[in-house]
Amino acid sequence: MIEINRAPVSIPSGDAAPSSSVPEDETPLCRLLYSKSKVYVNPTAYARDNIPGFVALVKQEHINPVYLLAWIPETLLDERGREEWDKFVRIESRAQTAGSGEEDEDAVLIDLPTSRPESYAFSVPLTSIYSMVVHPPSLASWYGSVAINLITGATLPTLYFHDDESKSIQSQASTLVDVGGARRSPVPSWGGDDLLSRIRQFAHILRSTLQPSLYLIDPSRADIETHTTHIFSDDAVDAILTHNSHSPVPAHLQPRPLTGQVPTHRASLLHRSLSSSSNYPPSSSQSLAPASQARAALLQSFSSVTRATRHAAQTILSHPLAKPIVPHLPDPVKSLVNANGEWSSWVEKSGVGEYEGARVYLARWARVVAEEGERARMRESASIPRSSSQSEEDSSLGVFELLNSSSNLPTPKPTRDPTHPVDLVTWRSWFDETGRGNIPEHEMRKQVFRRGLTPEIRAQAWPFILGVMPWSATTAERRSQWNEKREQYYNIKAEWQGNEAVYNREDVVEERHRIDVDCRRTDRTQPLFSQPSMSPNGQSSFSPDQNDGGSQPPSNDHVDRLATILLSYNFYEKDLGYVQGMSDLCAPIYVVMAGEEEITFWCFVEVMNRMKQNFLRDQSGMKKQLSTLQQLLGIMDPELYRHLEKADGLNLFFCFRWVLINFKREFPFGDVIRLWEVLWTDYLSNNFVLFVALAVLESHRSVIIRYLVEFDEILKYCNDLSSTIELDSTLAQAEVLFLSFAQLVGDLDRRRAEAETASDLTSLRRRKGGEGKEAQDSRIPGLSEELRCLLHAGR
Repeated sequence: MIEINRAPVSIPSGDAAPSSSVPEDETPLCRLLYSKSKVYVNPTAYARDNIPGFVALVKQEHINPVYLLAWIPETLLDERGREEWDKFVRIESRAQTAGSGEEDEDAVLIDLPTSRPESYAFSVPLTSIYSMVVHPPSLASWYGSVAINLITGATLPTLYFHDDESKSIQSQASTLVDVGGARRSPVPSWGGDDLLSRIRQFAHILRSTLQPSLYLIDPSRADIETHTTHIFSDDAVDAILTHNSHSPVPAHLQPRPLTGQVPTHRASLLHRSLSSSSNYPPSSSQSLAPASQARAALLQSFSSVTRATRHAAQTILSHPLAKPIVPHLPDPVKSLVNANGEWSSWVEKSGVGEYEGARVYLARWARVVAEEGERARMRESASIPRSSSQSEEDSSLGVFELLNSSSNLPTPKPTRDPTHPVDLVTWRSWFDETGRGNIPEHEMRKQVFRRGLTPEIRAQAWPFILGVMPWSATTAERRSQWNEKREQYYNIKAEWQGNEAVYNREDVVEERHRIDVDCRRTDRTQPLFSQPSMSPNGQSSFSPDQNDGGSQPPSNDHVDRLATILLSYNFYEKDLGYVQGMSDLCAPIYVVMAGEEEITFWCFVEVMNRMKQNFLRDQSGMKKQLSTLQQLLGIMDPELYRHLEKADGLNLFFCFRWVLINFKREFPFGDVIRLWEVLWTDYLSNNFVLFVALAVLESHRSVIIRYLVEFDEILKYCNDLSSTIELDSTLAQAEVLFLSFAQLVGDLDRRRAEAETASDLTSLRRRKGGEGKEAQDSRIPGLSEELRCLLHAGR
């Protein structure tokens, strides 16, 4: 059955079943009444972390039956085999033909579902739900969502209904019904609407008039009075304008009295999409009378005042200083705090809010078509022998052309061979009997750059690549040096651990809170960080606030140990301290090192020595990095450079996250590890990450130039590239770009030297000093010191 902890469900005492109805040593079977597939929980803002599952209604048989709303991730059903899948799928398909299925004789029984915080699974009685916030699909959002608020004040994970993947919605859309004597396919309701209609069979649902997206479950009398009061009736404005003899509106512009049926005002796209689940009749074009100019102008004025007031209130109440007073405010005012919708930060919405322009959609479509075409071209080229007369050179990249080819330099070829990584046998062969490296360290780095490493040797190899362990030392010498480093780490850790005065100091408490919040959200899909906590309610022994367990993801021993490493680094590097994003860099090292605290710390120190400039609080390091990337783009691809200049995109803000944490959030976890070990070799350049960023831009240059003309569109498009970039081809193209850049720099230096020689000869003949030299040099572009530093390799 689905994952069961045999824990009792938290049910309000008023609805609890008598204990005598069920033996204490048994968990009763529950009846599965309703299920729907492809309902997602989004733990982070990135699509790769989305978790698919089933939302279900379950009936627990008692003298007074208890109805529960549950969400079960697909991974928990996978653990129990195909039989469990069939139960949920059968109920989902049955609901499309036989209603809720509660009275069917062929009942489907399952074990009582329980909450699993580490997997976001939950199961709550309907009587414990206070309200649901429903956002249907619209032009602003691909998928509708339902947020569930409990009577305790807690909020369950928001459910996102991917109806385009759900079999029930697809089968509903393919069903033909008789409409006006013709067989037509009905417009299917979306998943959240369907769920609300099912819940209505077991609970009273009231839609709020104050906030149309708010649905109250079994509301109290006070809630009913609050959420059903109309501030104005539908025809209040018309009545005022019609019957007021002193109205400044001319008589011929005043609205005529309404006769017959009063048209509903709920005619917007949002209300039409929810019409099936509301208590209002659907609107029709015949029932909508045209509004007068005066009425429209007055309503527009009211709307402007309302929007401005709401915006100001939301801005004030969302400030951290207002947090203490928010719990004491009335519920309608509380809803303005961090309200979803038009006032959400554009940064939190990936740069362009909830609007997704048609050009961005076309750009995505063109990218998919181009990638599929490139794969087809590679398959075709592999099956057709090449003619010796062809001048273009193919590689795993396809045909690569240096865009700025004024010097007719030959196109370099990539040297990477990731299909044959360095394995354990090869790695051991690189050491002699004393443990000293018997090949040059530069050769070791070259092999790692070209081939990568197999997973079983990363924990051994990374300390050498990062410089924690010296390559030329013997085993005994390294053991002695490692004992010193371990002792040093314990001394750093002792500065705060066990020292109550320091541990509870105000600045340290603040750092502990920031680190704890970041660590709880970092790489929670990894087994080490997703293990259940041994402490009650998943609380952290590291967190300074033991009362915020419900507002944060649960912690465990490995999450606390990761936080310990980062707080120790805060004491080790006092000038820099901890900065958000460091947890993203430390977590993969911790996973590779299998939770070994000391070696993870020193490897992280070496990583930060390379990337410290990215985390300076004045952001001078990141500004320098993006400025260098901008100059590199201008040299290698002037056309794309000019396009970004026209789009006000030369700040390259869409590359900020790429460079800041070395593409940590752009690739799957396994690819991130392979990318980092290539970057750490410093084989070609100490700043090879800029060439990786350039390779990503070059892979999408045609789409960007053709479809994206605004900075917000480019930003949205680049942010959505996460988890869609192919690593090996990107690294191969980055290598070709670096080699092409090195050739270009060498060619420019050669031409400048030749020009200087010619200028000296001309000046001797004409006796005109530097005039000829300046004229010759002005025709050869110069290179900044930042660009020349890209050719530096080795540390």
